[in-house]
Amino acid sequence: MASPTSTNPAHTHFESFLQAQLCQDVLSSFQGLCGTLGLEPGGGLPQYHKIKAQLNYWSAKSLWAKLDKRAGQPVYQQGRACTNIKCLVVGAGPCGLRAAVELAMLGARVVLVEKRTKFSRHNVLHLWPFTIHDLRALGAKKFYGRFCTGTLDHISIRQLQLLLLKVALLLGVEIHWGVTFTGLQPPLRKGSGWRAQLQPNPPAQLASYEFDVLISAAGGKFVPEGFTVREMRGKLAIGITANFVNRRTVEETQVPEISGVARIYNQSFFQSLLKATGIDLENIVYYKDDTHYFVMTAKKQCLLRLGVLLQDWQETDRLLGSANVVPEALQRFAQAAADFATNGKLGKLEFAKDAHGRPDVSAFDFTSMMRAESSARVQEKHGSRLLLGLVGDCLVEPFWPLGTGVARGFLAAFDAAWMVKQWAEGAGPLEVLAERESLYQLLSQTSPENMHRNVAQYGLDPATRYPNLNLRAVTPNQVQDLYDVVTKEPVRKKSDKTDTGKPATGSAGTQEELLRWCQEQTAGYPGVHVTDLSSSWADGLALCALVHQLRPGLLEPSELQGLGALEVTAWALKVAEHELGITPVLSAQAVVAGSDPLGLIAYLSHFHSAFKSMPHSPGPVSQASPGTSSAVLFLGKLQRTLQRSRVKDLLQENGEDAGGKKQRLEVEAGTLSTEEPPVPEPRVPLTPPSQHQEAGDRDLCALCGEHLYILERLCANGRFFHRSCFRCHTCEATLWPGGYGQHLGDGHFYCLQHLPQPGRKEDSSNGGPESPDLPTPGENSTPSGPSTPPALQEASPVPSPSQPTRQLIRLSSLERQRLSSLNLTPDPAMEPPPKPPRSCSALARQALEGSFAGWGVPVQRPSVPVAMEEEEEESSSSSEEEEEKDVALDSDTEQALLTLAKNSGTMKKYPTWRRTLLRHAKEEEMKRFCKAQAIQRRLNEIDTALRELEAEGVKLELALRNQSSSPEQQKELWLEQLLQLVQKKNGLVAEEAELMITVQELKLEEKQWHLDQKLRSYMNREEALKTAADRQAEDQVLRKLVDVVNQRDALIRFQEERRLSELASGTGVQG
Repeated sequence: MASPTSTNPAHTHFESFLQAQLCQDVLSSFQGLCGTLGLEPGGGLPQYHKIKAQLNYWSAKSLWAKLDKRAGQPVYQQGRACTNIKCLVVGAGPCGLRAAVELAMLGARVVLVEKRTKFSRHNVLHLWPFTIHDLRALGAKKFYGRFCTGTLDHISIRQLQLLLLKVALLLGVEIHWGVTFTGLQPPLRKGSGWRAQLQPNPPAQLASYEFDVLISAAGGKFVPEGFTVREMRGKLAIGITANFVNRRTVEETQVPEISGVARIYNQSFFQSLLKATGIDLENIVYYKDDTHYFVMTAKKQCLLRLGVLLQDWQETDRLLGSANVVPEALQRFAQAAADFATNGKLGKLEFAKDAHGRPDVSAFDFTSMMRAESSARVQEKHGSRLLLGLVGDCLVEPFWPLGTGVARGFLAAFDAAWMVKQWAEGAGPLEVLAERESLYQLLSQTSPENMHRNVAQYGLDPATRYPNLNLRAVTPNQVQDLYDVVTKEPVRKKSDKTDTGKPATGSAGTQEELLRWCQEQTAGYPGVHVTDLSSSWADGLALCALVHQLRPGLLEPSELQGLGALEVTAWALKVAEHELGITPVLSAQAVVAGSDPLGLIAYLSHFHSAFKSMPHSPGPVSQASPGTSSAVLFLGKLQRTLQRSRVKDLLQENGEDAGGKKQRLEVEAGTLSTEEPPVPEPRVPLTPPSQHQEAGDRDLCALCGEHLYILERLCANGRFFHRSCFRCHTCEATLWPGGYGQHLGDGHFYCLQHLPQPGRKEDSSNGGPESPDLPTPGENSTPSGPSTPPALQEASPVPSPSQPTRQLIRLSSLERQRLSSLNLTPDPAMEPPPKPPRSCSALARQALEGSFAGWGVPVQRPSVPVAMEEEEEESSSSSEEEEEKDVALDSDTEQALLTLAKNSGTMKKYPTWRRTLLRHAKEEEMKRFCKAQAIQRRLNEIDTALRELEAEGVKLELALRNQSSSPEQQKELWLEQLLQLVQKKNGLVAEEAELMITVQELKLEEKQWHLDQKLRSYMNREEALKTAADRQAEDQVLRKLVDVVNQRDALIRFQEERRLSELASGTGVQG
């Protein structure tokens, strides 16, 4: 064994190879090492064994042990699994290099070509647990001592490429730099093989290299000929990346990283940023690596206002082209955002330099993402077969906020190498392709949570990575089009339209079918005679009969005696919206006047599609009936609960008890009177329409006054808007379901961040204004027996300590009769609810019980994968195990964590408890951020899809309204197409509501986290040192926290009830 002071030239070259931080230095030191040992680089796996045998160096032995352990897995068959296979890998990005390493371990000859000559990308990649273990098993800590030593797990692209390049060189991969792959050269005759077309002047040996397998990892802009690419589009999304010099000073090491902050659940941060700097962002992330790396999503109007963009172009290539971006303004923009996000603690921010020596800041477009339709193909000519596979961005372009790029890229590299192994073992082309496509179907669904937990077992075999694996999900017959005898077709884009959500089911079909269904549902009701889809509905009785048939108990026809047609129609529209989730697309005036027959047909088709499969019987309808959306119902009740709570707060502020003003506010808030029979929707008068509500005005947007077509109509508080007009009055942000409110004074709509709060100031420290009380799950389901009237149900949101416990409710005689018929005997099988705690301390313990477990701060021993624990326990005494300094915590947070660690025994089990707790907290923040960004992306895609549907619907509606001379058959076809579009829109709206419920969860989680921190800061103080103001503030925070816990509980119970009802409905359908 050589000593550390050895002067052996091979040892010196090896040390230079380990420490090299530039691509050219890596290559030159490796060539020097091979020259000293008398070896030729690129000799395949035998080269590795020769280096290991001749380099008996203490510093290399730990690396040899790691590589031998990986290569010794049975799947590689001691490097003989693919000895007869020749591979060409295009692209030296992380995924291309990782694929090359796997192929080399299988024993294949691997040649890699890369058009660049150096690694210069500073951008930082988030790492999943299995990627961390995988890279450590390849000697990552030997090559890069700072690997995953911070509070977040990440690595810069440049460092990742460097360490994988070093491993590939050691394993005998032949690498050519400055060579561009331009295409394939098919065999010219029988007996010859496939070659590559390369530029500019490849070496003769490379130009004549014939290969059996081509792995393309050249990025999203290059896909080999023959592959079909699909484009997924959303709303315009502009990302900005910035890399600042990391001087590694004490002050810089103490600045905490930002795992991700998203506007969708933390509006207050971005509003503060906007007020302080004028910068308007959707999200921001900060990683501390070789550089201080920031990535954020900016709004286009903000970039135009601040002079970053010169002109507003529709084409994104032109909008973000170098001629339209002002570099100095972009640099100021990034510096200001980074400085604000870190509270100015990074000091003077100096840009790192990119490959061209310019400041490393750029704006990019991720509006559309490309995804290959297939992951592999086989081409054959003159009896010579070529297997083509895609990995990395040319397979699936990642959505950067999710941090899935390198993880799914590595999975695709493993799957591609597994495919090559099957190919080498003689499996048929169609069988190989079918198995590869079966694995490809899983790729976009993978996450750390749904893969095998034991990352130490991960290997080339897909069964070690994917649970519930089905390698026969795709059959050989389904992939016959991927087997080409001769390449004919170029790369093509399949579609530039967004997936329009769940497929439509139960289409209303023809107008006659809809009319026949309505007649069946309303048959037998006195005074109801449906003969058409216009005048038969003018008196409102037919609509009430339809609602009663679908949900008995919501209203009784006898209750409507003495009311006019307008009142009856308004009441039916209201009940259908509030209790069935059928959103109106026309007003009560339009129904009575019969002035919008197309709108009425579209409205009735929603009933038909939602309840078509329901048997015609007088029994009650299940909440989870096909087509209905409990999420839409839930968000509607949430919106009305918010409005009622605002009325209550305003009344308490003004000290008013009853009178005209209270009644007026109740009407504006959508509160139903319980003294008299049901009244129509607020803002719908009991008298005939006034001048500003004439039937012709139904087609006008309540905000812009422009014409509204059927598919464009968005209903809120009984009024109709364009989706593009329905924005916050203050910030002009899009208003999502359940995320807005109407101000009672000026009548404008606001997002919850800007909704004026009566009698109190906004508390920006806990993520925004008070969240509305969530309606209880019982409000979303109608009991099978006699039910409480809707007015009584809506008057009872989730109780909270700040609300009055008693409320006077005056009931009509009919309601009293219903109430007396209710069975109030408790079910003995039901477990009684737990009694509330009697003291403040007990209340605190109940509210905080297990709260840290949900935020990454474990009360018990955390569930860490076994392999990860073993890696953590590795010796860190050597020079490459350099650790970053601890991130500084504020005193309150540190004291809270210390108290928790002492009480739970964490401090004894983990000497590094402080770092462990902080790391787990950051991981939970990262999960919440990624979840929020996935929701935001899908919401944007839905918004784009809805706009496309609206454009198609406008064309069809114009054709139906204007082409009176068209044949009846053509009109019927247009109407059927319009109804199909209406149903697609309803499906997208239902999915949008589902996503917004998840957003409510994220907001409550974020709010609870902030309140947890506040409360613990108070509870950790000495009781004797607390002032009266401190105790009062602690009590207020505690009550807010209990409020949030109750709301989260209501949300969980709602989702569980919905899940059970859906299961019951599914069982009934199967039966």
